[in-house]
Amino acid sequence: MSWLDSAPSRKTTAFYVVLIAVASLVVGMVIASRLDLTPASSAQTMPIPATNSAPLGGPVDATTFRNIAKLASPMVVSIRTESRQRTQDLSEFFGAPGSDDLLERFFGGGGPGAAPQQRRQPREQTTRAAGSGFIINKEGYILTNNHVVEGATKIEVQFFDDEDSYYAAKVVGRDPLTDSALIQLTEKPSRPLSEAKFGDSSLMEPGDWVMAIGNPFGLAHTISVGVVSATQRSFPVAEQRSANVLQTDAAINPGNSGGPLLNVRGEVIGINTAIYSNQNMLGGGAGNIGIGFAIPINTVREVLPGLRSGKITRGRIGVLVRAIQPEEVEALNLKERKGALVSSVPAGGPAALAGIKPGDVIVEFNGKPVVKSDDLVQQVVRTAPGTTVPVKVQRDGKDHTLNVKVEELDLESETNRQSRNDTTPDDTGAGFGITLNNITPDVARRLEIPAGTRGAVITEVEPDSPAARWLRPNDVILQVNRQVVSNASEAGQALRAVPAGRAVGMLILRNGEEQFVTVRKQ
Repeated sequence: MSWLDSAPSRKTTAFYVVLIAVASLVVGMVIASRLDLTPASSAQTMPIPATNSAPLGGPVDATTFRNIAKLASPMVVSIRTESRQRTQDLSEFFGAPGSDDLLERFFGGGGPGAAPQQRRQPREQTTRAAGSGFIINKEGYILTNNHVVEGATKIEVQFFDDEDSYYAAKVVGRDPLTDSALIQLTEKPSRPLSEAKFGDSSLMEPGDWVMAIGNPFGLAHTISVGVVSATQRSFPVAEQRSANVLQTDAAINPGNSGGPLLNVRGEVIGINTAIYSNQNMLGGGAGNIGIGFAIPINTVREVLPGLRSGKITRGRIGVLVRAIQPEEVEALNLKERKGALVSSVPAGGPAALAGIKPGDVIVEFNGKPVVKSDDLVQQVVRTAPGTTVPVKVQRDGKDHTLNVKVEELDLESETNRQSRNDTTPDDTGAGFGITLNNITPDVARRLEIPAGTRGAVITEVEPDSPAARWLRPNDVILQVNRQVVSNASEAGQALRAVPAGRAVGMLILRNGEEQFVTVRKQ
C-alpha cells in the first residue's frame, strides 16, 4: 500500500479514537453525576460561621472590652439606604425610612406654634435611613435587620476606619419573622474582609456581659457595654406573631439596628433589633433607657440557608393561640396551667379540617410538649409543609389526639388579610377632617412608635380643615379630653361625641415626643 493510500486509513483511525474518547468522557460524567462524584457547584451555597458552644468563663479585667472592640469592630459595618416612599409615610426608627436630620430626630418638626401643616396629595419622595450590620464571610455577605433594608432602592455599606468610602450592596433574602436580612456587596474594597464569629446564644444567661457595636444616630462604630437582662422575652414581629429575644441594658439607639451583640469572647450572640422607650420616663424622644432587644444568633443561623436562597419555608396550621390565664385553669377543667389556648380557628384551615375548636388547649404537637403558646408557634413554623402530625388537645377535661396536615405559611398574604381586618379606617372627617387607623406592629416600626403604645394613627388630614393647623399624618392620638384611647374606633367615638363648635384637647405623639394640642370642631 502506497503512502497516498495509507493516509485516509490513518485519518479514519484517529477519528474513531477521538470519538471513543469523547463518548467515554460523556459516559463517565453521567455515571459520576449519578453517583454524586462530581464536585457540587458552590454558586448557591454559602459558608456559615461555625458556632462556638464552649462554656463562657474566665476573668473580666480592664482590657477585656478594649480587646473585644479591637477584634470585632472591623467586621461591623454601617449601612445607609434610600427608598421611595409616599410623603405621608416618612419616618425613621432603627433604620426605617425617614428624616436624616439629627435635630429633627431629637426635637421633632414643629409644634402648636408652628406654621400650618396641610395634607398634600401623596407623592413619591426619596427618603434616607441608617442602620448597622456585620460581615459573615469574605465573599461580602452581611447580616442585618429586615427593617433596615426593607423597601430600599439603594443600599450602601461603610467599613471600619474608612469613613469616606461607601460600597454598593444588594438584598439577597429577608425574613420578617426573625427581622433578619442577608445582603451582599456588589462592590468590595481591595483589602480582605473581616468575618464575624458566632457564639451560642442558648448559653447566655441574665448577668452575662455583652457588647453592642453599631451606628446610632449616624455615629459609626459606637461601642456600648452591658449585661444580658433576660432571655426568652416574647417580642412582636408581625400580626399575631412574636419571637423570643434577648433583653440587654447595653445602650442601643436608632441606627444600632442590625448590628451585633457580642459575648466576652467577641462572638456574635444576637442581632440588635429594638428598644423599649417609655415616653413618660424620657419626657419625650425615643432613646435608650436600658431596655434593648436582640434576635438570638441561633435563631438567625437556622434561617441563613433560606436567606441565601431567597425563600424561607415555614409551616402553619391555621389557629390563633394565646397564653392561659390563672383564672382560666379551673374554667377549662385543666390539671395545670400549661399549653396553648386556641382562641380562633379560621374556617377551611388545617386545624379546622382536623377538628380543632376554639377553647381547646393544645398540650402536645408532634410528640413534643407545649408548655406555653410560644412553644407551639415555634414548633409549627419549623415543621415542613405537607407533613401530617398528631396534635394532642384537652377539651372538657379529656385528651383528644387529632391529625393535622401542616401547610406552608404565606406571611405576606396572612399579614395583608389581617391588615384588612385590623386597620379599617375610621373616618372622623365630619367636624375635624382627619382619618384614623389602628397601630399595627408594622405601623409601629415604620413610625418609631415605642413598644406598648396604644392609640390611633392619623393617616390623612384634610386641607383647610380645623385639624390642618395642628395635626399631621403619622401623629398618634393618645388621649382625647384626657381620656385614654386604645385604637381608632375609641378615638373616633370620642371625637364624634364632641359638640360642634367645641374645642377638644388631644395628647398626641409626634416624632417620639408627646404634645398637647387643641382643635375646634366645625
